[in-house]
Amino acid sequence: MASGKDLLRYDKMVESALRGVVREALARAAASGLPGTHHFYIGFKSHFPGVKLSDALLAEYPEEMTIVLEHQFWELQVEEHYFAVTLSFKGRSERLIIPFEAVISFTDPSVKFGLQFQPGETAAMPVPPPAPATPKVVEDKKKSDKGAKTGEVVALDAFRKK
Repeated sequence: MASGKDLLRYDKMVESALRGVVREALARAAASGLPGTHHFYIGFKSHFPGVKLSDALLAEYPEEMTIVLEHQFWELQVEEHYFAVTLSFKGRSERLIIPFEAVISFTDPSVKFGLQFQPGETAAMPVPPPAPATPKVVEDKKKSDKGAKTGEVVALDAFRKK
């Protein structure tokens, strides 16, 4: 009868649902900017299939990279399997395309919220289309940073059966 083995893979279901939280937060920011003092730190595997970065960024961040969406970001685009954003690095605009399966951490320090993920599986990863050429500015109107607060990170390993 029951062997105690999780054949339904609840851990994968929970992780998928929590990636949906990241997708929804980014979609809201794409639609109307970041409300109040909200801002995001997003960590991801830089060589994960489907990640699109410039060669210079890949050379500088060969394993993992963390981006910050706070005061300025351009053309935040959120799709079912990935998001794309233009950020400035050393004075140069760079378009990044990041599959949600590549994301390993998401933090909003303004409300002490954070999630950690295992890199996803790549079998069904659709390839994102080319990035749009013209950036549209989206700015967070709150420019003051009242001191960085550390967010509480929820590790999904605590919910997994060992």
